Amino acid sequence: MWLILALSSAFFAGLTAVLAKYALDEIPSHLATAVRTTVVWVFAWGIVLATKALNGIAVLTGETWIFLILSGLATGGSWLF
Repeated sequence: MWLILALSSAFFAGLTAVLAKYALDEIPSHLATAVRTTVVWVFAWGIVLATKALNGIAVLTGETWIFLILSGLATGGSWLF
């Protein structure tokens, strides 16, 4: 099962790059990143709601919030640079 998941992940990562490059012919890269990130945000929250995982937010500690926010900022930094 893990092999199928790994291959699927690699396929979609490659597809992401190809589709993004095509879109960049039409619009600025920052706009493309914002649109893609919005789609991922909606998709991620859809998964949270579909799996009824939202109640897990109540058990997040302050330290967990800090590290998740720092992780998000690091992701943004990796996109920027």
